[in-house]
Amino acid sequence: MLSLAALALRLPASGCQGRRRSIATVVSGNRTSKLVRERLQKEVEKMRSQFSGFRPGLVILQVGDRDDSNLYISSKLKAAAEIGIDARHLRLPNTATQNEVLQNILSANDNVSVHGLIVQLPLDSVNRIDTQLITNAISPEKDVDGLSCINAGKLSRGDLKDCFLPCTPYGCMELIRQTGVSVAGKHAVVIGRSKIVGAPMHDLLLWNHATVTTCHSQTRDLPQQVARADILVVGAGRAEMVRGDWLKQGAMVIDCGINHVPDETKASGKRVVGDVHYASANQRAGFITPVPGGVGPMTVAMLMQNTVQSAQRFLRNQKH
Repeated sequence: MLSLAALALRLPASGCQGRRRSIATVVSGNRTSKLVRERLQKEVEKMRSQFSGFRPGLVILQVGDRDDSNLYISSKLKAAAEIGIDARHLRLPNTATQNEVLQNILSANDNVSVHGLIVQLPLDSVNRIDTQLITNAISPEKDVDGLSCINAGKLSRGDLKDCFLPCTPYGCMELIRQTGVSVAGKHAVVIGRSKIVGAPMHDLLLWNHATVTTCHSQTRDLPQQVARADILVVGAGRAEMVRGDWLKQGAMVIDCGINHVPDETKASGKRVVGDVHYASANQRAGFITPVPGGVGPMTVAMLMQNTVQSAQRFLRNQKH
């Protein structure tokens, strides 16, 4: 079964001319994240049995009260509770100063019961706060979002076993792995170069032995670049930008986009779409992630993975 799926990635576009085009295999983030959470739950139970009730600790620091941040945080707290992680939501008012935020981070850094610390972005304060300064104040050993310059630097150098991987690219790699298709030797194209998705995605693909092209707002002939991709990862933040006829026949398409477009048939008057035009892309791709239900659930799952991994490192260090 797998060899046929892998073969689809190697077929040139002309290979399907004159034949009925097949529908892409949907790579479900909901299903894959469930598998990850179930595995992590067992790992946490093992830690608790071996170390008398020990639980991995996660702190989620929020500034302000944005609705979208509240939604993301609630999904993280729910996942942590299912797995057995002791997650604490620390919300500061939107009047918080940069120094107050830093003091809370330093306190969590020094707390041995906290194994993971994340700052929910954006920081919603009436005061000016340097986001990069805040992110880099998190101890690299507790930076389970993988966004500090220390962890980003290790990733860029290929030190994958000595850093925390950013959760969204990490989730993308897990989705690719679940298909059974090898990244090694493939031509991968990443659209977007953000610090959270695009740049670390490039590094992860590169150190897993793909040949990687990164495209961005200044890239010329974007459809031509996309047409070369065996693996396409899109994190551009533009609704349905990538069209199906841009794709190489049988390509793997990982869509990191979350965009709201008007839809009068919905009670809210809008619906969520990705950066890829799904209806046309799934007629040409070999594998494709849906939006919603694709990359999104994996981001939360890999945050939990990093937190459990951090707790395991803590316990190992306690033995020495």
